[in-house]
Amino acid sequence: MNRTAITRATAIGALLQIVMVSAGHFLPALRDPGFAIGGMGFSAVAGWLFARAAPDRRWRPILAGGAIAGGVSAIFGIGVSVLLGDVPASLLVLGTAASVLTGALGAAIGRHFHR
Repeated sequence: MNRTAITRATAIGALLQIVMVSAGHFLPALRDPGFAIGGMGFSAVAGWLFARAAPDRRWRPILAGGAIAGGVSAIFGIGVSVLLGDVPASLLVLGTAASVLTGALGAAIGRHFHR
């Protein structure tokens, strides 16, 4: 798996997640359902970014990299939100699992449309 592609996609995804939960901390109206929809959306973006940058075009590595980028970026975002007291710590498991799936979905879309 391409380390540069996974690092870049994860970092961008984590940054988007952290900006979202920070904004939601100060604007509570963004939290529900904004955190769930935005978080999974940003995980899909991280997966898509990985798929676009990865030199290996085979499905399995693309899906795995997208899942990793989506899940790890979600851990950062949800972790910040837990530290701010906006969501319960139990959301780390459910939110990360959902983001792993949406990261893989984003990677599939990125791989499918990448020529």
